[in-house]
Formats: sequence, structure tokens, C-alpha cells
Amino acid sequence: MSKHALVIDHEACWGCRTCEVACGQEYEFRNKFMHVTEEGPTQGGAMEDYRYRVNVCQHCDDPACVPACPEEAITRRDDGVVILDPDRCSGCRNCLEACAYDGIWFDEGDQKAFKCNMCHHRVDRGLIPACADNFCLAHCIYFGDPASIQEEIQAKRRKRQTK
Repeated sequence: MSKHALVIDHEACWGCRTCEVACGQEYEFRNKFMHVTEEGPTQGGAMEDYRYRVNVCQHCDDPACVPACPEEAITRRDDGVVILDPDRCSGCRNCLEACAYDGIWFDEGDQKAFKCNMCHHRVDRGLIPACADNFCLAHCIYFGDPASIQEEIQAKRRKRQTK
């Protein structure tokens, strides 16, 4: 089984938040598993110094959240997708503390943890995650083979630097 990856080129992100909208629509605006934050400005203070960071589960190779969950609500599939089953979540928040990327949130209303499940319901049907499905205006969200994605990102960065 091939490994899936969802990679964001933060250097190319404009902060338009269409990924948040796509995610919200896919999940009926109940929860958005992606969140865009601003970083900057740096010491110079100029607008070009702003950076945007899409905060989303990294679907780690060895996710610390999996063993942290006493209910075994978080699993990692053979294809690399890390899934949190909200029906099994007890609300203990251990996974939030275990995640080094702040990729897991807590819904105070439901008293459940939630995270990006890489739209596995779409991936299982041969589709790509909603956020990567041509919503991103900057075309900085990639889905597929991790090695191929990194090659494509590096090629685009080289092209941007020559302009």
C-alpha cells in the first residue's frame, strides 16, 4: 500500500483560508481541522515578512498521540493516515498533550478531541482531501507520495527565486 501525505508549503501560503472553508464544508462547518495563523512581522515589520502557517495534523510516521490515548481512539493506517474515532474518544485530552504539532483540538461542547483525518472517507474512494482539491488559491497544499511532493515543492521554490 502506498503512503499518503498531506503537505503544506508554508512559504507559498497567502493566508487566504480557503483550506479552512473547504474543510468546514466537508465537515458541515461543525469542526474545521485546519487553522491558518499569522506569523510575523519580523524585525523589519514589512508586509512581505508575514508568514502563514496552516495548522493541521502531520500524520506522523510514529505518532505520539496513538499510545497516549487510553481508549485506542487514535490509529495509524498502513497508508500513513492517522485517524481519531470520536465515538471512542473519552475526552481525557492526553492526545492533545502528546501532539508536538498542536494538530489536535478539543470540542468543549462534545467533550471530544478532534483532528484532521486526511478526509480518509474521500481517500478511500480514490479522491483527495477536500483542502487539497483545487481550493487553495496559492496551490500550496499537496496530497500524494511524500517524496514526489517534496520534489515538486523544491522545483516551485527554485522557480520563484529566479523571478
